[in-house]
Amino acid sequence: MVGYVAQRVVGIFPTVFFVSVIVFVLIRMAPGDPAAMRLGREAALEENKSKLEALRHEMGLDQPFTVQYLLWLGDISAGDFGNSLRSKRPNLDLFVEKLPATLELITAASLIAILVSFPCGILAAVRRRTYIDRIIVGCVSAGLAVPSFWFGLAIIVVFSVNLKLLPASGNVDISKDPWGHFQRLIMPATTLAVYLAASLLRFVRADMIETLSSDYVRTAIAKGLTQKVVVLKHGLRNSLVSVLTVAGVEISSLLGGAVIIEQVFGWSGVGWLTVQAIFDRDYPLLQTSVLFLTIGVTLINLVVDIAYGLINPKMRSLRG
Repeated sequence: MVGYVAQRVVGIFPTVFFVSVIVFVLIRMAPGDPAAMRLGREAALEENKSKLEALRHEMGLDQPFTVQYLLWLGDISAGDFGNSLRSKRPNLDLFVEKLPATLELITAASLIAILVSFPCGILAAVRRRTYIDRIIVGCVSAGLAVPSFWFGLAIIVVFSVNLKLLPASGNVDISKDPWGHFQRLIMPATTLAVYLAASLLRFVRADMIETLSSDYVRTAIAKGLTQKVVVLKHGLRNSLVSVLTVAGVEISSLLGGAVIIEQVFGWSGVGWLTVQAIFDRDYPLLQTSVLFLTIGVTLINLVVDIAYGLINPKMRSLRG
C-alpha cells in the first residue's frame, strides 16, 4: 500500500508542472498590459512612454516568456510567490487568507450533495420504474441542465428579494455572527451542490440497479436476507468504487464552479480573488491562485486513488 501511495504522489509533480507552463503562457497571451493598468490613465500619455517602459522592465514584462517562467519557477522553488501588483501584499498571504472561505463553501456543497444523492439514488434504484423513480430522474435531468449561475440568481430572487428569508450576498465572520454566517452560506452552498448532487445521484442509481441485478445479490435474497441488508451491505458497498471515480472528478470541479458562484453571491474566497486578479491583470497573484488550485485538484484525485486501494485491494495492482 505504501508503494501504491508513493506512485500516486510522484505522479502529482508532472501534472502541476505542465499546468503551470500552460497557465503561465496563456496568462501572458491575454490582452492587456499590467504595467499600463498600474499607471492608469497616465499610461496613454506620450510623455509617459519611457515611464511605462521602465515599469515594464521593473516588473520583468520585457523578458521573453521562457526567461520569465524560469525566474518565476526559481522563486516559487525557494518559497517566494511574489507580491500582488495591485495590493503589494505577498500573494501567498492573500491566497491563504481567502482559502478558508472557499474550503467551507466546497465542504458544505459536498455534504449537501452526498446527503441528497446517495439516499435518493438508492431509493430510485430500489423503486425502479415507479413514479418515485421518475420524479427523481426528472430532478436529475433538471440539475444537470440548469446552469449554476442561473440557478443562483433564481434563488436570490426567490429567497432574498421576494421572501426576504436569506441575505442575498456577502459574508460575515463566523466568530462574530455565527447565525448570519450560516444564513449567507446556505444559498451559495446549495447552488454549488445542485450539479454535483445530480451527477452523483445518476451514477449511484445506475450502479445500484446493475448491482442489485447481479447473481450474488439474487443469491443473497434467496437465502432470506432482508432488503435493507442486501441493499446496504452488498449493493452499496460494491457500487462505491465506480461512484468514487465520479465523486472525485466532480468534487474537483467544484473548485472551478466556486469561481462563478463566489462572484454571484459575493462570497470572498479564492474564486473571487482569482477573478479580481484577472480583471487587474495581476499576473503573480493569478499564477499563485491557479497553481494552488491545481495542486488542490490533484490532491483530491490522490485521495480518490488511495480510497480505491482501501475499498478494493485489486485496484492497487491494476493501477500500480
